[in-house]
Amino acid sequence: MPFVDIGELKTHYALTDDREPVLVFSNSLGTDFSMWDPQMEELGRRFRILRYDTRGHGQSSVTAGEYTIEQLGCDVLGLLDSLLLDRVHFCGLSMGGMIGIWLGIHAPSRLHRLVLCNTAARIGTRDMWKARMAKVRTDGMKSVAAAVIERWFTSAFRATSSDRVAWAQRMLESSPPEGYAACCAAIRDMDQHQALAQIKIPTLVIYGGSDSVIPTSEAHFLTEQIPGAAEVELAAAHLSNVEQADAFTGAVSRFLSME
Repeated sequence: MPFVDIGELKTHYALTDDREPVLVFSNSLGTDFSMWDPQMEELGRRFRILRYDTRGHGQSSVTAGEYTIEQLGCDVLGLLDSLLLDRVHFCGLSMGGMIGIWLGIHAPSRLHRLVLCNTAARIGTRDMWKARMAKVRTDGMKSVAAAVIERWFTSAFRATSSDRVAWAQRMLESSPPEGYAACCAAIRDMDQHQALAQIKIPTLVIYGGSDSVIPTSEAHFLTEQIPGAAEVELAAAHLSNVEQADAFTGAVSRFLSME
């Protein structure tokens, strides 16, 4: 897989063939771009797909210091510039969705359509994220994995899809602890509630009806505040693109195909 070097950051990415339009996928906290494997076969027939590992995740650099959502958003713009991609569709889940919100506010000219999945203008509390950061820095990723997996998937899915759950847990446990903690800081410090109305591009909000990380009220708030936004509820917890892969893929495909 190729890399792009921009300053101190080496971004690991994968880009499919040269068809248009381009669809960018942005991963959640504690994953890498393989989290989007369930969407690749179907959406790859219709879109040129760019996946990348967010700074501090997967094979991308774990740069020093705590990160910000602005920094992670600028990483996306730098990647697009390096690959000579002008405007793209953007789909991000959780942390990836927070990056999408930032892009929708600050770089709308680079986006055709925006899909915000299992995300919110603010997630959790500062104390919660500070405790999580301290835990992984002291005890490693396995110390938080079991609790995170319970939030990622419903109990029914964990019981019937043990192979997919094990795959997700391996991905989580292999995340670099310092990169994970640095991205926790970005989430800790982000609050975009007051700026949502600035997003003027077509937007779809996808949320899980059983997502304990993102209350449905926060998902509805995105829809209410972003002009003209649509929303889709899936019978899933936090990683809805895995738990309800077909329904998720269908919702994204229909939205991006609208005239």
